[in-house]
This record gives sequence, structure tokens and C-alpha cells, in this order.
Amino acid sequence: MSHTALFEHFDRHAGGVDLKGGSTHYCPGCGHGLAHKYIGEAIVDLGIEDRTVMVSPVGCAVFLFYYFNTANTQAAHGRAPAVALGHKLAHPESIVISYQGDGDLASIGLAEIIHAAQLGLPISVIFINNTIYGMTGGQMAPTTLMGQPSTTAPQGRTAMQGQPMKVAEMIAGLDGVVYVERTALFDQRNRKKTQKAIKKAIRLQMEGRGFSLVEVLSECPVHWKMTPEESEEHVKNTVAEAFPLGVVKDEEREPWIAPLAPKFDAESMVSALGATDEKPPRFCNEFPSHLDPVDISIKFAGAGGDGAQTAAILLTQAAINEGFDATDIPSYGPESRGGTSYADVHVAKDEVLSPAAPTPHVLLAFNAPSLEKFASSVAENGIVIYDSSVISAPPDFPAGVKVYGVPCGDVAVKLGNKVVKNIVALGALQEATQLLADESILTVLRSVLKPKPELIEINEKAYAEGVRHVREGSPSLV
Repeated sequence: MSHTALFEHFDRHAGGVDLKGGSTHYCPGCGHGLAHKYIGEAIVDLGIEDRTVMVSPVGCAVFLFYYFNTANTQAAHGRAPAVALGHKLAHPESIVISYQGDGDLASIGLAEIIHAAQLGLPISVIFINNTIYGMTGGQMAPTTLMGQPSTTAPQGRTAMQGQPMKVAEMIAGLDGVVYVERTALFDQRNRKKTQKAIKKAIRLQMEGRGFSLVEVLSECPVHWKMTPEESEEHVKNTVAEAFPLGVVKDEEREPWIAPLAPKFDAESMVSALGATDEKPPRFCNEFPSHLDPVDISIKFAGAGGDGAQTAAILLTQAAINEGFDATDIPSYGPESRGGTSYADVHVAKDEVLSPAAPTPHVLLAFNAPSLEKFASSVAENGIVIYDSSVISAPPDFPAGVKVYGVPCGDVAVKLGNKVVKNIVALGALQEATQLLADESILTVLRSVLKPKPELIEINEKAYAEGVRHVREGSPSLV
């Protein structure tokens, strides 16, 4: 058995062949390598190789999974604590280690680490603090020292950028935290302390005692513009003065979390959601392959209050009820200022492989900025429906596109409720595309409005008016 939980060969360089198979991507003199070594040794010493999950976000440790022979999850920038909590809650018996740098943890991920620490679930965070954004080019980080130059503060950090953040002290002040220690790597004595601190943080998790964080002051010769030896002296004489070494918090607590794994069986989940196993009725005999053989994309776009997002949800649910795979991805822009927010919907015969709709088969636009923004992206021979109540001069469209101007807003006002203009638009979309069936959408609409039955009639009328306007009109052919 290896003395660490690291791979014997690192495949990232030259397929793990020769000397490159034993080298990492870290710069010479960087402290990440030592931190990896101590984590790996602790995992083996504690006998937890088979239940350890390493979580690494964006940053210098982005390729951590090349080195640790454990379960690994790559998190989005700053989101490692949130991902770590997910792992711990799903599998309480796992040992979850979140490995983060200072730009990641103390900046974009500050909310996530504060929440995780206050919650107090037993996870272990190894926080590498080299006082700079190392991976992205040497920008100033929350922990950059006063006077320290960076690419975004070439003259050095001043009071205008605020004082450097003392993460260990901040985290230690939260009630859910059981252990916090700050260590360094500049000499053998402090390396031993780091080794022990990392092992203790992991052991406390094994015992279920609470949240632990070890802050490791690390060298960064490249962005400090120093030799490795000068970097060690800098940590010893300067960085450690700003961030004092030692135990910041160490509380004796009894294990408090019950190691009960959540249930994932369908019956309990359906019950918890208040749903039933009753299958919805189906009205489509086959997939609408006249639009695309396997996957149809629709973009709904409009300003805040236009109902684009609601229309997207209704259509997605109708498609799911018909047995198709369907997704709805909302994107909220500056809609409150008359701009555009949109939702990308996919309806697939078997499986949606990508939920975005950069070149939609169908565009439904409720306002001029939305139509202007997305008109040119519609697929060849696609379909555009727009609200002619508010759009009098539509832009140019790609060749072969069928364009329907439907006065959704005016129709809704005449019906007595301007809010239902999105349902007018849904009726128009269904008639123009023959995507599903009228009853597919109306069944979902009635289900959603069941708590407000007085609104069903006007919504059905709105839908019918949208159908009528397309059926009696003729599309503009580009």
C-alpha cells in the first residue's frame, strides 16, 4: 500500500511517463505540493481511502483530481463548500475535504464558506493562503497584504482597498465551528505542525464533532517575484506577522450529527413532494419530428411581467407529460429596466444533451429588445412569434424563417386581463408549430390554476384567441 493517497503516477503530463509522471502543475517553491502530501498521508494513516471525497474549485488546485486516488468532485469557482455539504448530507459516512485557495474561498466563495461553517456539519476545509490570485494572473486577493503589489494594485494595497481579511479568525467566530488553526510551511517545525493540524481536522470529521478549517500560509514565488528561498523568508517574517500562526479555536464537543443517510427511493420522494404516481393523460401520438428529428429548441424572451418564464415552464411541463425529455433554463437580464430576460426550452425525443438554445427553432418574443436581440439567431426555416401590440417594426430575420405577428397584449386587454397575454402567445406558438397538442398545454394550464378555478375560463379563451390569430392569418415568409 502506498504511504499516501496520491497516485503513484500523475497522468496529466506526458501520460505519466518518466519524470513528468511524478511532477505536478504547481510552480517551483509553491506550497500546494506539501499540503497535498500531508492530506494524502493523513487519509492513509486514518484508514479512510475508500470513503474520502476531495472537492476542489477553480484556482491553482483546479487539477487536484489528477493527484488524489480518492473520490473527487470539481466545483464551480467558490462553490466547493456547498458541494462538500451536498456530499456529506447524501453520504454522511463519507469524509469530505474541501480544498481551496484564498481568492476562491475568501472572495467569490465567501458566502458559501460562511454558511457551511455556521451550519457546522462535520467537513474539513484546507485553506491555502498565498495572499494573491495565483492561477489567474496575480490579481489582488482578499488576503493580499498592505503594501503588497499585484496586477490590479501595482503600487501595493492601500487603505482604499481595505485591510487584508483574516479568514481563520472570522471563521472561528462562528458557532458551528469546532476547530481552526493557522499554520505555515517555511521550515520543518512548521511543516510538522501543518501535518498534524490537517490530520486533526480530518479526524474531528471522522468523529462527527463539527466543522474544521486549517489555514496554511503558502509560498507563491512566481507572483511574489521571489526565489523559493526568499518566499519562505517572506512568509516567516512578513506574512506570518500579518496572519499570526497557531490554534485560533479548538473546542471539545460531543459528536452531534446522526449518521443517517437520506432516502432516495421514488415512493418517499413523491410523498414528500405531495405528488402522486398517477400518470398524466397524453395527447400526442409521436414526436414532432417536422421541427427537428430528435431535439427542438424554443426561446421565450421578454421584459419583466411579460410572462415569458411562466410560458416556458408550462410548455416544458406539457412536453414532459407527453413522455418527452424537456428542460427549461431561465436567464434573468435587466428586465425591470425594459431589457430582456429569456428562457431556453428543449423538447427531445429521447434526451436533452444541452439545455441552452443559442440557435432556437422557435422564438417567442414579447418586446422589441428581445426580438432585436434574438431574431438573427433563429435557425434556418425556423419560426418567430412576436407581440405585434408593442412591436411595430420587426427587424430582419434569417432566410426561410416564418414570422407571425400576434397582438398578444391587445387581445389580453380585450379579454379583461392583460396578464394572460403569455397564454395568448402559447396558443399562437402551438398553432404555428404543432409542437404538441392543444390539450397537452391546456391540461397543464388547468392543473396549475386548480387553486384559482375562476381564472381557468379566461385563460382558455386567451389560448383560443392565440390559436385563432395564427390560423386565420398568414405568416410573413422571409
